[in-house]
Amino acid sequence: MKVFYQWLDILYQFVFTALALYLIFLLLRYPALSLAYASTGLMLWFQKMIPTLLPFMILSGIMIRMNLTERFVGVFHPFLHRLYKTSPNGSYTILMGFLCGFPMGARIIGELCQAGKLSRKEGGRLLLFCNNIGPVYFLSFVVPTLSIEKPLVPFCMMYGIPLLYGLFLMRLLPFLRKRGPKPLSLPETALESRQSAAPMGLLEAVDHSIASGLTGIARLGGYMVFFNLLNIAFVPFRHVSQTLLSLYNCLLEITSGIDRGGQSLFYPILVLLPFGGLSCIAQTYSMIQHTGLSMRSYVFHKIIQTLITALGYLLYSYSLRS
Repeated sequence: MKVFYQWLDILYQFVFTALALYLIFLLLRYPALSLAYASTGLMLWFQKMIPTLLPFMILSGIMIRMNLTERFVGVFHPFLHRLYKTSPNGSYTILMGFLCGFPMGARIIGELCQAGKLSRKEGGRLLLFCNNIGPVYFLSFVVPTLSIEKPLVPFCMMYGIPLLYGLFLMRLLPFLRKRGPKPLSLPETALESRQSAAPMGLLEAVDHSIASGLTGIARLGGYMVFFNLLNIAFVPFRHVSQTLLSLYNCLLEITSGIDRGGQSLFYPILVLLPFGGLSCIAQTYSMIQHTGLSMRSYVFHKIIQTLITALGYLLYSYSLRS
């Protein structure tokens, strides 16, 4: 078995080395196209992500560092707690995650877990349904790009499915686990046993939040440029259909994929929105990499929600025909 894993590791290194060399060759072979793809990712980051995400990153960081999150969510917490059995900071995560949009859900969970204000168990469950495309992005970009005349059903699919899925994760799943062997009551990580940090002063919180927000938004820009560059991978294969290329673009980076695919991939794009693309997966990892939360579990549940969304649209299209 040890020899098998050694050979597997060698194969893994060989495959990724070959891919890296192939991509370097393409960057040198098609410099103008490489520049265009990189510029697309950079412009999407500059025009879409910075103005829509950076202010929320800074404001949320200030509230977390000044211990204001529980007061902020005070009006909504009794309702959200009754539905999802969340702590006050868990309710804050749901509210801000759905209102601000991806990847704010993952970022808020990461910051709260690192500050010792959210347990890894609750943060891990919230991550599985609170990190979605934002409603502002959906209504201002997805709807006009796809020319959706009646956005109510797609809007309900986009946000209703994660909210209902969250009910299953937060209410039904713990109930089912209680009927099995009782788990140990020890903290899962040092993050859970650590006391919440003392609140910062306003200027200190603003300074830390701006620095953290700029670092986070710069990482997201790097991911957008990198995954847009990967669109060059199939350029030498001219026989590949434009539909497949557009679908590949969506799987890599959803924003540029929507822009390129448009109405020609109407339902595939709507189905892929909950998944968000590989760039969104990588950006989520960037937000939670120091928290101990499981990326494998996150990807698995994102795929489940994507499949549920596909089933929902199949039933919806069938109802329109009948």
